[in-house]
Amino acid sequence: MNKLYLGDCLDVLRNELEIKPESVDLIYIDPPFNSKRNYNVFFDDKEIQTQRMAFEDTWSLHSVGDSLTELDTIHHDKLLNLLHAYRDIAPQVFPYLVMMTLRIIELHRKLKATGSFYLHCDPTASHYLKTVCDAVFGAKNFRNEITWKRTPFSGSSKSRAKQLPRNHDIILFYSKNQDITWNSPSVVYSEEYLKRFKWKDKRGYYRKTLLKTYSQETFDKLKSENRLIEPIKEGAKYSYKQYLNESKGSTLTDDIWLDINMLNPVAKERLGYPTQKPKALLERIIKASSNEGDVILDAFCGCGTTVDAAESLNRQWIGIDIAPFAISLIKRRLKDTYGNDLGKFEVRGTPTDEASAIKLWEQNPFAFEDWWLTELEIFATTYGKKGADKGIDGIGQYLIPKSDKVVKVAFQVKGGKVQSKDIDALMGVVALDKYDMGVLLTRHKPTNPMLKKATQAEQFEAAYGFNYPKIQIMTLAEFFSGKQLNLPKNNITFKSAATVGKGGKQGGLL
Repeated sequence: MNKLYLGDCLDVLRNELEIKPESVDLIYIDPPFNSKRNYNVFFDDKEIQTQRMAFEDTWSLHSVGDSLTELDTIHHDKLLNLLHAYRDIAPQVFPYLVMMTLRIIELHRKLKATGSFYLHCDPTASHYLKTVCDAVFGAKNFRNEITWKRTPFSGSSKSRAKQLPRNHDIILFYSKNQDITWNSPSVVYSEEYLKRFKWKDKRGYYRKTLLKTYSQETFDKLKSENRLIEPIKEGAKYSYKQYLNESKGSTLTDDIWLDINMLNPVAKERLGYPTQKPKALLERIIKASSNEGDVILDAFCGCGTTVDAAESLNRQWIGIDIAPFAISLIKRRLKDTYGNDLGKFEVRGTPTDEASAIKLWEQNPFAFEDWWLTELEIFATTYGKKGADKGIDGIGQYLIPKSDKVVKVAFQVKGGKVQSKDIDALMGVVALDKYDMGVLLTRHKPTNPMLKKATQAEQFEAAYGFNYPKIQIMTLAEFFSGKQLNLPKNNITFKSAATVGKGGKQGGLL
C-alpha cells in the first residue's frame, strides 16, 4: 500500500483506482495557506537564489469557472451557494476555497466510515474552510478546532506594533461518522511530576500511589508482583508502586497544544523545507486517530513528515505532492532515516524508463527538466513557467571528501536536439558565474564535436588530490542504465536525516 504519487491530488484521488472509496483510516493535509496563494517555496540560500514554485496560481479568479460548473453538475447546491456568498463578501479567499472544496470532497470519499480528517490551516482561512468542511462532512461530525501554538516567542517588535503576534495555526478535526477510531493522546510528564518518582528498586524508579478502592483480586495481584507497600500506621490504607517506565504519560486534556514547538533554523530534524512541520505533531495525530496497520493519507505531503511519522509508527501510507522536488526529497528522507528498516514503497507519476521520460518531455518539457534534476537531487533554478534559456537549469552543491570545501555545479537539461554550441554555452556560464563544474543532461546522443570539447576541457582540481571533469555529459539512456556522474559522492543540495530506523527518534542532518 505504501505509495508516493507525483501530481495534483485532485487528479490522483480521482484516477488512481488503487485508492478506493472508503479505503483510508486517517487523512491529514497541510495545504498551501491562502496567505501564500501561489504556494512559492523558497530556499533561503543567497548563493543559489533558488525559487521552487509547486504550482501556478491554480486558484486565481480566471481558473475557477470550470470548478464551479463541476460542482453544479454533481449537485452540490449548498456548497455552491456558500462559495457564491464568499465570492461577494470575501473575494480574496474565494478562488482558494473553490480549489480546496473540490479536493475536500474527494478526500471525504476516500475516508472509511470510522476515519478521521485533519486540516491544517492558518487563521486567515480557517473560519472559511470550517464552513466548507461542515457542508462536506456534516456539522455534527466536527470534533475539534485544535490550536497549535507554533512558537513560545512573542515575535519581533515590528510584528507587535499594531497587533498581537500571530504565532499559532489551526487544525480542524472532523470524522466521517460518530463511531471513530480514537486513542486518547498523552503528553510527556512535567518536570514537577517526574520528581515524584523518587524511589527505586530493581524494576526502576517509582512513586507511591495510594490504593483507595480495590478488589481482593487486585490486592492479591499487586502483592504477588511485590508492588504493595504496607501502611506505617495501623488502620491506614495500602499504597502501591507506580513505575515510571510503565507510564505512558499524562492524558492530553486540551485542544490548545503548547508543548510542540515549530522547528527552529538549526533543529536536527530540519530538512530545509520552509513549511516543514515537526514530526512530533504528526505522531500525536496519527497515534490518536489510527492503529498499527491502518492507512494514512497526506494529499499535500511536501517534505514527507506525515509519511515519515506513519512509517515509524508501523502504519501504511499514501503521499501525494505536485512538486517533483518534494517526491525526491521524501525518497531521500525515508531511505536515509530508515535504511534497511524501510518498508517497500512505490513511486507513481514519475518516469520509470526512457520511453516514459520522453513521453513526459513531449507533454511538458519543463516538467521533464524538473523531474530529471530532482532525480539527481538538484535544485531547479525555476519551476513551472520558464523564461529565456540562460544556459542553466539547475544547481547542485557537493562536499569534497576529507574537507569542508563545498563545490557548485551548474546543470543544463536538453530535451531536443543538441549541438556543439550547447557545450559552449554551458562552459560560458561556468566561467562567467564561477561554477566549479558543469553538467549537460541530454535526451539525445551528443555529437562528436561536443564530446571532444567536453573531453578537452580542463579538470577541476579539488582539495586532497580529488580531481573531476570540468564538463560532463549524460544522456537519458545512460541515466536509466545506471551511469553515475563523476562528482563528489556527498551531495548536500538536499539536506538529509541521519539513519535511525523504526521506533527511533529522527537524527541530525548532514
